[in-house]
Parts: sequence; structure tokens; C-alpha cells
Amino acid sequence: MEKCIGIGLLLLAGVANALYSSTSDVIQLTAANFNDKVIKSDAVWLVEFYAPWCGHCKSLVPEWNKAATALKGVVRVAAVDATEHQAVGSQYGVRGFPTIKIFGANKQKPTDYQGARSADAITTEALKVAKDVVNGRLSGKKSGGGGGGDRGGSGRSGDSGGKASDKDVITLTDSNFEEEVLDSTDPWLVEFYAPWCGHCKNLAPEWAKAATQLKGKFKLGALDSTVHTVKASAFGVRGYPTIKYFPAGKKTMSDAEEFNGGRTASDIVSWASSKVAEAMPPPEVVEITEEQVLKNACESHQLCVISFLPHILDSGAVGRNQYLQHLKDNTERYKQWGWIWAEAGAQPELESSLGIGGFGYPAMAVLNGRKMTYTRLKGSFSKEGIHEYLRAAAMGRGLTTEVVPNKKLGEIKKTDPWDGKDGVMPEEEDIDLSDFDMDEDEGRDEL
Repeated sequence: MEKCIGIGLLLLAGVANALYSSTSDVIQLTAANFNDKVIKSDAVWLVEFYAPWCGHCKSLVPEWNKAATALKGVVRVAAVDATEHQAVGSQYGVRGFPTIKIFGANKQKPTDYQGARSADAITTEALKVAKDVVNGRLSGKKSGGGGGGDRGGSGRSGDSGGKASDKDVITLTDSNFEEEVLDSTDPWLVEFYAPWCGHCKNLAPEWAKAATQLKGKFKLGALDSTVHTVKASAFGVRGYPTIKYFPAGKKTMSDAEEFNGGRTASDIVSWASSKVAEAMPPPEVVEITEEQVLKNACESHQLCVISFLPHILDSGAVGRNQYLQHLKDNTERYKQWGWIWAEAGAQPELESSLGIGGFGYPAMAVLNGRKMTYTRLKGSFSKEGIHEYLRAAAMGRGLTTEVVPNKKLGEIKKTDPWDGKDGVMPEEEDIDLSDFDMDEDEGRDEL
């Protein structure tokens, strides 16, 4: 399926109005209602993740509207603006637009719709999924959305460790809080709750789900503030639930910050992921000296920035370091990308694959290693020029995307790394005149 390029989804900005009117049969979804409407539902859902500026999305509108009307009461057809509700799109790995997901019997594992973008093809696939769900129910299989735990009893109080649904949520107490949280080098989100609190009960399944999704990256804990009053009082807890964030590394009480994200699992995961990204050191800008450098940057990351800097004899060490600094100044904003560079002419096949030849140096391209598509910098190779280009590339706007020929980057030559010094002109070979007989030549001239 064709898609508008939407690389670097986390950087997308919410723009323009929704594509579907309030009178449309297409259900509008948001980060706030997605879980309740879709995940907890027993119905089959077709969900389109779109961007208002995407041409392919606009072309799909009449067919999507038609399918929604035809399937009304049978299968629910919805749309979510992924530029405005980024947490939802991020949760389901949306990288291009439109992306269509089918939420059938197992809401935790939606499938991608890969069919034609016509109302007929869409409805045919939807009815097939609905039939599969019905047949599954006849055979005794369960279907529907995600469940949830209940904090109404002793699920998170005491030392039982919580119910099965809360297995990844760590039970905190006055006695273990310092050891578990403050002495830990892991980042933490801690919920202070009361068993009788309705909002806490609603949060329970989302908190448990987020804890499972963030396992290994972020720790989520819960403390019954009605029992363990010392720590609740120390952090000034006055209402429930209260959520505190504790950054990575050794911590003190004063390091606690207020959590200001949403209350769905996707919101919590998105918020925590952004904190992890903030804490990451900026990536290094690595010189391409062998094949493995290219693989590490472009196969291990969704996107990689590939720069070609002028020959050292043309720029000198001062000029090259200035170009490298422009790159380093932008790595902080794009920590999830790979960053590599090569000297002009050192990797001719790579330059050819990215259409660099003939455009002069310095040059730059952003490569999507999975799709093997790229865009080239056509503006200034300055800190500001690179920033504007990468921002546009991340948002998929105003750029011409090209496909790498045969989807192969060509051979990478093994080279010595730059030593950080100015270039040295090669010495001219001395001409040995010892065997040259001047007298003999003079005699020939006279003849």
C-alpha cells in the first residue's frame, strides 16, 4: 500500500482540521477514548491512522466514509489523527499514513489491512474478520478487549505483590520505598493510591498494562497511601491517585517530579518513553570506515543521517570540524537516528546510491533503511539549515523521497579514519636526470 512518508513520528505536530466531519459515520478516536472504545470493546474495529496534510489520506476519505456507512451496526469504522494523538500511533508502530489496523478477536494484537483502498475491498475484509470472530465464539473462543484489575480489595495493599494482572507493578511500602526506588538507578513512576478511590480503580488496569509494556526500561510501582502514610505524607500526597516520577540514577526525595501525562496505558508508555529519550546521551557522529559502521547506523535505526564532507585538502581541519559541529549540534533533537559521515569521494558507490554526485560538498541524505528510501539536503549545510531539513524530513513535508536503486547501497570501501589533522599534499616524484646525456642530445640537435 502506498503511504505518505511519515518518518520520525514522535516529532509530528498536530496541524489542520480532522478529515472527517461530525456527520460522518466514521467514528473519531482520540488518545483519551481509544482504550475504552476500541480495546475494551467486543466489536470488530477498522481504524485508520491519518495525518491531515497527507494526500493519500485525503484520497481515502470518500471510500472510508462509504465503508463506514455500509458497515454501520456490523463493524465499527474509525479514524484517529496521529499527528494530534501521537501516543496512539506510537503504541501501534505507525510510521506512514494512512495506516489501517484491524482490531478483531484479540484487541492486543491488531493486524494491518493491506488490501485495496476501495469501499468494496475494505468492507469485504471487514466482514471476513467479523465472520472469523463469530466462528471463534461458536467454537468457544473468547474475544473482546483488554481486561483490568481491581484495587478495591487488597490487590495492591500489604505485601502480597498484587493480583495476577498487576504482576509487573511493584508493591511499595514505607519500609521498602528507599531501597526499591531511591537507591535504584532505574527510572520510576510511583502511584500513591487509596483502595476506595474510584479513579484509582479505573487506573489499575492501565497502570498494569503500562508496567508490562515498559518492563526492562522503566519501573512502575504502587503504594497504598492509607496504610503507608509516612511516605505519602513525605511527598505531600493530598489526593488520589497521585503519580510521581523519579529519574534514573541515585535519587533523593527532592528529585521527585509530578507526572503530567494521560491516564491510559498508551499515554503512560508514551510519557515514560519520552523521559527515557531525554535521558539518553546524544549519538556520536561516526566516520564510515567499513561496512559495519553503515550497518550499525542504518540497520539498527529507523532513520540515519549520512553526510559527505569536503576533502580534507579543500576544507582543512578547521573547516571539517566546523561541519562536524553542525551535525553534533543537531543530534540532541534526533537521538533515535543513526549519524554517520564520509569524506567526499571515499565511498563512491554509497554517494551514487543516494544521488549525491554532481551536487557538490558538503552533502547530506536521510535514509529510511527499512524502506530503502531517502531525501537529500538541498539547503544550507549550517546548524540552522540542517535543523530545518531534518525537521521537515521527520514530518514528511516538502521533501522529494527517492528509492535507492535496487534497494542496495553498494559496496563500502575500508578506509583509515581521519586523524584530525590538516591534509598533506602528496609529494611530487623527483625526476632522476643522471642518465640524461646532454652532449649526446646537443649533437643530435646540430644534425
